[in-house]
Amino acid sequence: MLLNETGNTVNPETKGKRGRKAKSQNYFDVREEKAVRMFLTASTWEEKNSIYNEFLRAPLDKMIESIIRRYKLYRKNMEFRDIHNDTHSFLMTKVDKFKPDKNKKAYSYFGTICKNYLMGQIIKDQKEQNRKISYEDITTKLESRPDMVYYLEYEKLLPEKIIKEFIKELNTFIDNTDLNNNELKLGYALIELFENYEDIFIGTDNNKFNKNIILLSLREMTNLTTKEIRTSMKKFKNLYFDLSVKLNNL
Repeated sequence: MLLNETGNTVNPETKGKRGRKAKSQNYFDVREEKAVRMFLTASTWEEKNSIYNEFLRAPLDKMIESIIRRYKLYRKNMEFRDIHNDTHSFLMTKVDKFKPDKNKKAYSYFGTICKNYLMGQIIKDQKEQNRKISYEDITTKLESRPDMVYYLEYEKLLPEKIIKEFIKELNTFIDNTDLNNNELKLGYALIELFENYEDIFIGTDNNKFNKNIILLSLREMTNLTTKEIRTSMKKFKNLYFDLSVKLNNL
């Protein structure tokens, strides 16, 4: 039984004309449609919660289960229970948007919300999977190209020592060189990049520093285009290698 706005008891399961029950939709019928309307007009959270738990939770669970199984809207790497619970949670954020006009049914509205959400999530999952595959494929190809990889000779020098000295030299270079705005951005980004090189290059193959990773990092730090980075890099390109030669000769 439900309470209406005046506090009187109301039975959401009404009868049709001549005392006969309306045509049944099994788990979501006239009773549930009226319960939705009572839920929407309830003035307190306690009343909404009571209506939901007694009259709507089970039918909505059944609806979502039926939609997933009927349309085979399964998501990769997710258990059925998790797909179901995620969809139910999303649906409850949209219940209040239902407008109970005389020609609209909550059953149809809720079903459409669930189907669209599930299909949207499947498409999103597929795009993410394609993006990962594409990134891994591109990264593998780039790392196999000699022109996209830096190699450091660990036997001859210690990278930690070079990086420490490079940061020092880079700071001095920036302080004593006439640089434009893009070159300054790049210089400070290089300092940050080399100060955090162990985190940025984690997972790379020993002495392999991938140009692609460096470029992506610099673009994120500076908001410069690839062309702007390459142009600004001309002021800095010899600094690191000159320092490497100097340290090797010590």
